[in-house]
Amino acid sequence: MLGIAVLTGTGAVVTGKMWLDKKAGQRLQAIQPEAVRPAADRTIVVAATPLRYGVEITRQQLREIRWPEGDVPKGAFATIAEVLDPQVRRIALAPMEESEPLLRMKVTGPGQRASLTALIEPGMKAASVRVNDINGVAGFVLPGERVDLLLTRTLDKGEAFTDVLLQGVKVLAVDQSADERAEKPSLAKAVTFEVNTADAQKLALATTVGSLSLALRAAGSMTAEATARIKVEDLADAAPAPVLQASAPAASPPPKRTLLVGVTRGMKRQEYTIQTLPPPIEETATVRATALAPRP
Repeated sequence: MLGIAVLTGTGAVVTGKMWLDKKAGQRLQAIQPEAVRPAADRTIVVAATPLRYGVEITRQQLREIRWPEGDVPKGAFATIAEVLDPQVRRIALAPMEESEPLLRMKVTGPGQRASLTALIEPGMKAASVRVNDINGVAGFVLPGERVDLLLTRTLDKGEAFTDVLLQGVKVLAVDQSADERAEKPSLAKAVTFEVNTADAQKLALATTVGSLSLALRAAGSMTAEATARIKVEDLADAAPAPVLQASAPAASPPPKRTLLVGVTRGMKRQEYTIQTLPPPIEETATVRATALAPRP
């Protein structure tokens, strides 16, 4: 009986300890957050050095880095061997900074050359106009910025006016540079814009009937504004300068009037001179009307 009691007590103690340990583990799991499982990753190709538009990509300009599997950019290359081929050339179509992922849309296909056509959006065209240091905003227009195009015309009779031809037009290239990350302004002789077919026709016609000028927009400004034709006579429609109110001069006394009055007594006539003030305007008008009235 003693041995049975010892065995039963030992079993109860062990069973109780196991139950308490289980409950303690459940409480600990409820208090502590679950361990975050490391996400699977893969390699992608990034730029090892800054790349500019039109440069040929070499192995020394690329490197592979680890990247989370769920956040891989669309069009990224997995290995450098996938990008380069000893028999073909890859050209950068867009500027890229160091450690920036290399995407298929930013480089040419195998054997292709760098071309402006790769930068044009579907349904759009590239149209160029000639500019100088004045109407080209002194060379401060860079690829990727947006401008308004102003058309100035002079008619045969000397009448001149300026219209806003297009608004918010994207600049694709300045001269032969399409690098959107260019920082140094330069005096350009030609600017290429991204326009649709109708706007390309307007540009072609505008260059033959007048002169075009560029108006640089603020960064991110895309809102179309209400415009009006400006003529030569509108240049004088400035706000008039304030006129100083001069003190009114003291009113001078009205001049006196001399009247000659004749008095006849019997057969003798005698004249007298009398000085009087001028009559009011209404009285003068009445006297004149009476004088001019025909006598019966």
